[in-house]
Amino acid sequence: MSGYILLTILMMIISMAVQFKLRSKFAQYKQMHLANRLTGREVAEKMLAHHGLSQVQILQVDGELTDHYNPANKTVNLSKEVYYGENAAAAAVAAHECGHAVQHATAYKMLELRSKLVPLQQVSATVLNVVIFGAAFIGFGFGGSSQLILGIILACYAVITLFALITLPVEFDASKRALQWMQRNAIVGGNEFDAAQDSLKWAAMTYVAAAAGALVNLLYFLLQFLGASNDD
Repeated sequence: MSGYILLTILMMIISMAVQFKLRSKFAQYKQMHLANRLTGREVAEKMLAHHGLSQVQILQVDGELTDHYNPANKTVNLSKEVYYGENAAAAAVAAHECGHAVQHATAYKMLELRSKLVPLQQVSATVLNVVIFGAAFIGFGFGGSSQLILGIILACYAVITLFALITLPVEFDASKRALQWMQRNAIVGGNEFDAAQDSLKWAAMTYVAAAAGALVNLLYFLLQFLGASNDD
């Protein structure tokens, strides 16, 4: 159990470092105002219109870095700073979320697969939290007598890892669509494009860190499970 705790702490530190870098990049690029003075909302409107997605709504949501596309109700949800921002970071995020809307409209296979896995991923995360909580506070261990528990944890991490890995091409593709569209349509240029590209790179790194953490945990519990099997 101590090995798992140390591993969890290590992955948390890595995740926090990536988040810190992302926030610092966004703070930097929020100071780079676009020459055309377009807000994030206006960038989103233009990209959606370009792809004929008039049915997709653009909404402002609370929070920081809470931007997302909701395929259930076809909404691009932008945080206040992105919605009203007239800078490279806001343009990049707005276009990225519209990239997901384009994926949805064109039936991008990886997005469809990710959407199908959402319910299973949510159940796996809930079960995992309950089991890990029990292991930590109720007192059963990860030894040979707990092979069933290890099997449950392993199955949950397998689903979570698969979901995290499938998320990567979805996010990379949305960023690629966003950057190509912004460049071709003169939304950003020169240093603005470089800033938008760097912003999306560090946003993607949060998903890379999450996938790496899930994979490391999966391998850890796989080794624990195999060790328990050999002890029987």
